[in-house]
Amino acid sequence: MASYPVTYLAKLGELTLKGGNRKEFEQQLVQNARLYLESVSARVQIRTGRLYIEGTEESSAAIEYTLKRLIGITGWARARVTEKNISSIKEAVFQEAREAADRGAASKEVKSFKIEARRSDKTFPLNSYELAAEAAEPVYEQKLLAVDVHNPDLVIRVEVREQCYVYSDGIRACRGLPVGTGGKGLLLLSGGLDSPVAGYRMARRGMKIDCVYFHAYPYTSAEARKKVEDLAAVISGYSINTRLNIIPFTPVQMRIRERAPEAFTTLLLRMCMMKAASMTAERIGAKCLITGESLGQVASQTVENMAVTEAASEYPLLRPLVGLDKEEIILTAKEIGSYDISILPYEDCCVLFSPRHPVLRASVEEAMELYRALEAEELIAEAFAQREVMRFSVRDYVADTWGREPLNKS
Repeated sequence: MASYPVTYLAKLGELTLKGGNRKEFEQQLVQNARLYLESVSARVQIRTGRLYIEGTEESSAAIEYTLKRLIGITGWARARVTEKNISSIKEAVFQEAREAADRGAASKEVKSFKIEARRSDKTFPLNSYELAAEAAEPVYEQKLLAVDVHNPDLVIRVEVREQCYVYSDGIRACRGLPVGTGGKGLLLLSGGLDSPVAGYRMARRGMKIDCVYFHAYPYTSAEARKKVEDLAAVISGYSINTRLNIIPFTPVQMRIRERAPEAFTTLLLRMCMMKAASMTAERIGAKCLITGESLGQVASQTVENMAVTEAASEYPLLRPLVGLDKEEIILTAKEIGSYDISILPYEDCCVLFSPRHPVLRASVEEAMELYRALEAEELIAEAFAQREVMRFSVRDYVADTWGREPLNKS
């Protein structure tokens, strides 16, 4: 049997609030973690309200990459596993405190600590309060750190379960519901800041994310397309597998320029995109469309104009960023790793064909009349038929980066 000397403990998130179907959410979480780690030496399990990933030192980088992106957990830490006796626990706590103090010397001073103990195994002879007091003794007596139960520099956690786990410096995770528990959505992905964040936020609601991108060659460059491909790869880091549908939209855009009033060009373009996106959603089995629209951010995102856009969609249209401002969106983009890609100076087709004075408050009736006058349905269908599909998988990234060893799923 394989030996796994490294253990990571993760706390389950929102799924713990589920009732009779909680087991299904837990199974999906385990399945997702195993997909990330299928190519490295690791074992994934859920026991008594915790996700455990055991591995080797060689697989620890892949495990940490996974835990930083695994949706459905609130936080995680590398843990020391000890025998369930007080002497072993004391030794593990002292080692944790000493290493934390050494690590802290490079960034901030660690002068104080406290113990938070949890005894799930009620056969253990000490209760949680007694365990915390006993475990702290070596650290305090050897004057390694001072005790501060109100505002400590370091919190060391001791959990007595089927084994005893000692850890500190828990790292905040993505939270949310495991990807795959909320159906599939189709994200309209551009090269900007907003749409990747929208996709990430819906992934956190358990939604599997596929993407569609409208490319207007030669008006948009190969670099602009590569930028979108890189953003799709970022999304796959959270959605595990992501397919990017690339639809050539130049003929549609030229038809709009030829026949539409300039003020309506962006709005009509978005309506045409909704039609093509609806075709794509039907083909891939998505249940909704997702956009990065934020109320009032640009001219096409007034309430009236968003109503026009929604009228052109044949699927529910989700806008997870609708109430966020740009600073909030940028903060999330930096957290998920899409920011540096999104700010590259390669513009998408929406920007290049923007009118000087766009309509701000179009009516659905007027916009639909202009849309019908385009007679673009056949062009849209032809563009959809010519789409290219690219697949991005975090499983391939982990395999290529850290190796190709079989996963022990026991």
